[in-house]
Amino acid sequence: MGQVTYAPGIQYVKGSLAKPKKVDGHNHGDYLIGTHREAASTNPNCTRLYIRKADTYVRSTDPSAKELLIRARFNAVSKAVALRRKDLMQINQDNAAFLAQRDTAGGCKTLTKYLWKVCGDEYDAEHGA
Repeated sequence: MGQVTYAPGIQYVKGSLAKPKKVDGHNHGDYLIGTHREAASTNPNCTRLYIRKADTYVRSTDPSAKELLIRARFNAVSKAVALRRKDLMQINQDNAAFLAQRDTAGGCKTLTKYLWKVCGDEYDAEHGA
């Protein structure tokens, strides 16, 4: 196993150091990923460096019909939440409804989660899900 030593002053790297560059429809280079183990251990070698091929994260199959429906729902609900959060006519009503249900069993603990639930339920009612 190889040891990783970075330049002076750099103790460790977590994340991608290099990603393949797509030029003219194909990739140049590979992924270079650095990791740092934070768990307690007696082994002093806590850094690793991995090289992954450029096509490692390429999907091998087309999305299924169910996945496309899930993506469409997520897209629509996220846009509805963003619009509802900015709607000045709705803010006070949403805050009051959120506070009323927050401490109940199964209640949403954050306003964002509450808005996702409300907008998701509206989407499901409209689309018969």
